[in-house]
Amino acid sequence: MTVSLTEKAAFRLRTFLEGKGAKVTGIRVGIKDGGCNGYEYTLNLVKQPDDQDIFFEQENVPIYVDSQSFPLLKGVVIDFVDSLAQSGFTFTNPNAEDTCGCGKSFSSRDCGGKATPCS
Repeated sequence: MTVSLTEKAAFRLRTFLEGKGAKVTGIRVGIKDGGCNGYEYTLNLVKQPDDQDIFFEQENVPIYVDSQSFPLLKGVVIDFVDSLAQSGFTFTNPNAEDTCGCGKSFSSRDCGGKATPCS
């Protein structure tokens, strides 16, 4: 599986999606250029999947992965933390060579460890 959800993350996402009704079909996980290390994680609601999305489901959460982001998301674990210092989704990425302090951006060793896109 490309992206894994912890039990907390799956519960939060499932609860959130149930509140949206039939308008939303799942979540899309991807990356975009940006952040302090070159790439920034994206987590969005999906109303209609793209033809190029890679689809799977975990714990009744439909997950779509942007096909261009797929190589850099192999093995990513999404968790949900709720503490005094931070609240929200966090990403643990085995492909990341470096991450920022907040855990929302990374650089990848697959691209030579530089903060530049692979494409």
